[in-house]
Amino acid sequence: MTLYLTKSHFDVIEAGDGEVALSILAKQAVDLAIVDIMMPNLNGIELTKELKSFYELPVLMVTAKHESHDKVKGFEAGTDDYLVKPFDPIELVLRVKALLKRYNLQADKRNKIGELEIDLDRLTVSNQEQIVELKRKECELLFELSHEQGRIFTRTQLVEKIWGFDYEGDDRTVDVHIKRLREKLAVFPSLKISTVRGLGYRLEDVKP
Repeated sequence: MTLYLTKSHFDVIEAGDGEVALSILAKQAVDLAIVDIMMPNLNGIELTKELKSFYELPVLMVTAKHESHDKVKGFEAGTDDYLVKPFDPIELVLRVKALLKRYNLQADKRNKIGELEIDLDRLTVSNQEQIVELKRKECELLFELSHEQGRIFTRTQLVEKIWGFDYEGDDRTVDVHIKRLREKLAVFPSLKISTVRGLGYRLEDVKP
């Protein structure tokens, strides 16, 4: 992995186990973590939980296991994407680039729609009068929709952008989160998430 990533002009820092990885991160900033699920001292699941608790960076989990429950554990821990060994090194590089692009799009953690502001760090949407708190995935979903206001996003596109390429659940997860978002955003009548029948969802700023 180091060989192919280096050839693709990435700077790579290696760690033999999860504890070493955390000690490196305490001293040096990184843009992305590739985590093997099978590691001594601190395994990949535990490391990913630590990373997601204290750092804002994408995590790509790599494992030789292919059972679905291992993938589920990985996503529950917070991994953004998943690769099962053996894999094509080119796919590894493409997924790393896709994850970095996805996070770079969210480098600005705030986005405004009219008088409303979405804050990814605080997990809130607010105006001058009130603040509504959101769950992490709800806020990421709303933030993604707000980036290209009026654009129609399919469920598949939203799953890939928010939950990652190898998410084990179905795309109805998006419907559940959209329903919750609509309930919480009801206090902001100018903001509307529309269902485009047979296609997906789009965010609209409804003028009074």
